[in-house]
Amino acid sequence: MFTIGDLARRCRLSRSTLLYYDSIGLLRPSARTPAGYRQYDEDALSRLRRICGYRDVGLKLTEIKNILDGTRGRTAEVLEGRLESLNDEICRLREQQRVIVGLLRNRSKLRGARALDKERWVALLRATGLDDDDMRRWHVEFERMSPQGHRDFLQSLGIPEREIRRIRDWSRSAAGSSEQR
Repeated sequence: MFTIGDLARRCRLSRSTLLYYDSIGLLRPSARTPAGYRQYDEDALSRLRRICGYRDVGLKLTEIKNILDGTRGRTAEVLEGRLESLNDEICRLREQQRVIVGLLRNRSKLRGARALDKERWVALLRATGLDDDDMRRWHVEFERMSPQGHRDFLQSLGIPEREIRRIRDWSRSAAGSSEQR
């Protein structure tokens, strides 16, 4: 059995965090001493580690409680939702990078932003020996294997939404015509 202090140290949390988790029903003590002190067993430690893992990926405490206390099938749904919100946030942050670089009016600052734009990506592909046909096949395969990933990647390059739709539509139609052969 662990005291609240032992458990807090093992998971690098504060005692007040564990008290809060108890108050919202997220992590209840396994037992109490005759003096009323909280005690936690290995199952509680395991649950707390899962809580910490879910917190590390940005889940809200209510979502974590629902996962841990609910049905297992909901876990994938909640994590997929979190992944989608992270993808959206990454897109917003990349757009903010591009705006800042534009405001600085210095394209060399884009290197410091650790972001690629369309021109640099195409130059990189050409430097590796890809020609226009190779790049088209690259788009077709990317769209076929991971449509949402393809869209996210094109957005990350700062390509306007209209052009992204055109590239993806072309990629899907090219994939369909090559499958018919």
